[in-house]
Amino acid sequence: MTNEEYIHLYRREDTRKLALKRVPAGVDIKYCLRQIEGWQIACRKLPRWSSADGLQYPPRLAMEQCSSEQTACYKRDVVMRLLPPEGCGRRSMADLTGGFGVDFSFLSPCFDEAFYVERQEELCALARHNFPLLNLPHAQVVCADVDATSPLLQRHFSFLFLDPARRDEMGKKTFLVEDCAPNVHALHDVLLRAAPLVMIKLSPMLDIAAALRVLPNVSEVHVVSVAGECKELLLVLHESDDCHFFCVNLGSTDPCFSVGKGALESAEKVEFIDALPEGGYLFEPNASILKAGLQDVLCSQLSLEGKLHPHSHLYVNRQTVSGFPGRMFRIVGWCGFDKRGLKDLLRDVPQANLTLRNFPSSTDALRHRLRLREGGDVYLFATTMADGTHIMIRCEKVQEPGRPDRLLV
Repeated sequence: MTNEEYIHLYRREDTRKLALKRVPAGVDIKYCLRQIEGWQIACRKLPRWSSADGLQYPPRLAMEQCSSEQTACYKRDVVMRLLPPEGCGRRSMADLTGGFGVDFSFLSPCFDEAFYVERQEELCALARHNFPLLNLPHAQVVCADVDATSPLLQRHFSFLFLDPARRDEMGKKTFLVEDCAPNVHALHDVLLRAAPLVMIKLSPMLDIAAALRVLPNVSEVHVVSVAGECKELLLVLHESDDCHFFCVNLGSTDPCFSVGKGALESAEKVEFIDALPEGGYLFEPNASILKAGLQDVLCSQLSLEGKLHPHSHLYVNRQTVSGFPGRMFRIVGWCGFDKRGLKDLLRDVPQANLTLRNFPSSTDALRHRLRLREGGDVYLFATTMADGTHIMIRCEKVQEPGRPDRLLV
């Protein structure tokens, strides 16, 4: 049996069980298990890739860390919006940190000339094999490291893309832009001489304000979540008089929240509330807005009545709000953390969705204390008011008419 036959026959099987079975003659089981596992991850993250026959996949860690098809398509759409319209000359791009090539595979069809640059020969070999199968015959694979003297950076491109490594030589995570490799802070001027449009993909763990302090010419900041989980931070270097922030939650019906730097400075202050409004509503901004630190700006623009605490990031209003980018709940009741109050509030609640915000406990510990199973239609928020009082809020989720909870992903 050949490797290809084995992979095709068993690609839907559990690789842990396959590893324990007898290996047919002629099969490189280590290679086959990696390809089967890679294909199974691609079915979830990269539907277009998984439907292409004959692709080769890297080890599991690289597959788990690579961009998803959703986030890659989002980058493509941002770049297409910022590029000059077609017919204004030949378009060219270079991905200077190619990796597995997912982002490159979605960006490069927008260009007449496309360079994939990667310092690891193993990944370059995979790219040379995979790109023709993905209908990318114009892709040019370059095995090289990137620094200020790189020959490619002496050329002129329409667009450059970088996804710097966020681990140091010891394998520890880095949290500053200048500690990533390549160092985009040091390369800033060189990059903008080589292209008028540059996109840098960073970890959502990085500090946005710190990144903006060391990188001039940032015209757009995109905080990208998928189904409520913050996945990527994108900085766009491009000529502009202002810096705009975009917060998106892909895989949901949340609208994109966008605001310019000027609007941030003029946003009205959101006041604290002393008590929850009877029959009111509780608002929880999505992960992208919280990461960008724009929750107060959002709620000021929506004219919500107030917030509970500086660090709780929960807001209230007497009315619902159409198109809120996050979760919205109707407040059923609330109490302090005295035994009698909790007993009355939770009398008929055997299970609930429990969220802690700015509260001195863990979710598991509080769930155990309250003897609550997970799930159901009841939503509980354990949080802190502005005066330091700990409260429990009981809610029902509000679904806007015609707006599903989330899109299929």
